[in-house]
Amino acid sequence: MNIHMVALLVSVAVFLFVIDLVRRRRLTFKYAVGWLLVSSGGIFFAVFYRFLFACAAWLGFELPSNFIFFTLFCVFVFLSLLLTVFLCQQNIRNDLMAQKIALLEFELKELEKKLNV
Repeated sequence: MNIHMVALLVSVAVFLFVIDLVRRRRLTFKYAVGWLLVSSGGIFFAVFYRFLFACAAWLGFELPSNFIFFTLFCVFVFLSLLLTVFLCQQNIRNDLMAQKIALLEFELKELEKKLNV
């Protein structure tokens, strides 16, 4: 089995796994888009590997493997940055929710004090 078939099988497996995670609601589509794009790129370049060689040569890479590693590194850095942004947004929402819950608990205790008096 040559490397193109292995790359194609791995890319298709990742694509189907992400789709299954979205289908079972274990992963939201917002987070799945990046992984679907990466696996689609893997499928594309596994099928049209001559295009990969041409892109690598055009961008000045000596070996297509260096181009692949560089591209994957850039993609994963971008995905990490994107996930960090989502995490920060979630932390802000959690802080606001905690503040609202604390205010509701305070108001509930005040109402209980008024009723007991």
